[in-house]
Amino acid sequence: MATWAVDAFGNDYAQDWAEDLGQISNLEAVENTLDTALDNAGETLDAPFAAEALVAIEVLARLQGKGGERSEDSAAVDEWVDARKAKARVRTDLAEKAGRAIERILSEQSELRELWADSEHYADWRAAVEELRGRIAP
Repeated sequence: MATWAVDAFGNDYAQDWAEDLGQISNLEAVENTLDTALDNAGETLDAPFAAEALVAIEVLARLQGKGGERSEDSAAVDEWVDARKAKARVRTDLAEKAGRAIERILSEQSELRELWADSEHYADWRAAVEELRGRIAP
């Protein structure tokens, strides 16, 4: 995984997912991504699915007006959210799924967590995920 930052947008999987989001007008991609991250409980969550889920959760947070830092890396998501923020309502079930997805991403059964745990930036990555969890919490 090509990674350049600890935030949700700083990797190739996230960037590819964000680009694809631009072709969708509703939260279907967000819901499908969260469902994928939550599927197969008891098995290891693959890093690409976890990275995509973090970006999907960023979409929900930003739609609720709880966006993180805007950057060149977040531009595709920010543009999508800005075009829909006035009309969008984040369903309660999606916020709940987002919380459960973060739990899974931070669990021992997460390949993404394992990859970060093997790096010198694990504490920073975990702090970024915890900060996102705080923004999505009701």
